[in-house]
Amino acid sequence: MSIALDENMLTDGSVLLARQPVFNKSQDVQAYSLLYRSDSGMLPAEFSDEQATASVILNNYAVASSDGKTKHLPLFVKLTQSMLLSDMLPDLPREGVIFELLREDGISKELLSVLRERKSQGYRFALTHYTGDKGQTPLLDLMYVVKIDIQRHDDAELKQLVNFCKPYRVHLLADKVESQDDFRRALDFGFNLFQGYFLCRPVSIKGKSFGSAKALILELLAELNNPAATAESVEQIVINDPAMTYKILRLVNSAAFSTPKQIESISHAISLIGMDQVKKWATLFLLSGQSGKPVELTRVMLIRGRMCELLAEMLSYPQPINFFMVGLLSQLDAMMDTEMQVLLDQIPLDDSIKNAILTRVNQMGEILTEVQHYERGEWADMRNLLERPYYEVAYRHSLNWADQVLASLQE
Repeated sequence: MSIALDENMLTDGSVLLARQPVFNKSQDVQAYSLLYRSDSGMLPAEFSDEQATASVILNNYAVASSDGKTKHLPLFVKLTQSMLLSDMLPDLPREGVIFELLREDGISKELLSVLRERKSQGYRFALTHYTGDKGQTPLLDLMYVVKIDIQRHDDAELKQLVNFCKPYRVHLLADKVESQDDFRRALDFGFNLFQGYFLCRPVSIKGKSFGSAKALILELLAELNNPAATAESVEQIVINDPAMTYKILRLVNSAAFSTPKQIESISHAISLIGMDQVKKWATLFLLSGQSGKPVELTRVMLIRGRMCELLAEMLSYPQPINFFMVGLLSQLDAMMDTEMQVLLDQIPLDDSIKNAILTRVNQMGEILTEVQHYERGEWADMRNLLERPYYEVAYRHSLNWADQVLASLQE
């Protein structure tokens, strides 16, 4: 499960890249916002004049899977006025990018002229942090999306901003949606796009327990944590669930393993995959198929788990599989809509894993915290346990891996 560092992906060690989903009213992902850090404050090095290097970004950060199918989504890319006026727009497919114009003081005639020209050429623009400032009004006719930080405005202000924007027929994006209450509030005011961490905030329901199908998976996890477990003993549990049996058989031939084999039995499949990997997939089965939960939450959990595992491997920490479990399960409360302590009491995991999730202690908790900062673009809070390029490669690999896994789970 190790990953080789691809030098072609590390053209500039000063840049870190991550992405944040943009949702619609149904909580389906409509686009991704590209987060980046660059020492120069300029666009990432990958956004050069060469279409090949620019496509690397689109192929890693604008791709998602749903219902077993891969699709390309628009990518929000931040752009300063100075970049726009100096003709620094990257050579990217116009249908695949929405340039996010950062709010700056002063709207010049030159800026408006350039925006009109670019819009006529098929480019799309988003205005970030719109506040209703009269100086920003001339921009509204030229915008595709208007982004409003809902944490900065009370209800009366939000209503006024939304009503003012309606005649311009722009998409209204609610930013900083931190909870389900925030989501419902923005929805009521007429926003149709949403960005924030609201999918990762659980509704607290004490005492919630797993159903019978989940109980079987818990039995499987308990057996996998038994030092005396064998492929045959695991098989005796798996065969009680036809759906689980089918999924494990498919795993051996999936893109996530890339080891096409003729399978003789369930125990043979388990032996090929390996006990650690079966443990990982059993946990995925536990989390998949939760009614009403957006696919994106599962994707985020997979990305986090895989990136924790990869960083542990790069740092030569023991038992990287446990780091995967910590990262994956760190959002179990959001998936199951109940308190983390209640959920972990029902899962037969080592105490060190549970403590890392609950209190961020030990090496596993430290890596989890590091990955959380990375995925949110909180670059200044990172401890930088590795050089920057390693984070970039691990994150990019985790995006691709998560989509492969989702495709396997949804087939």
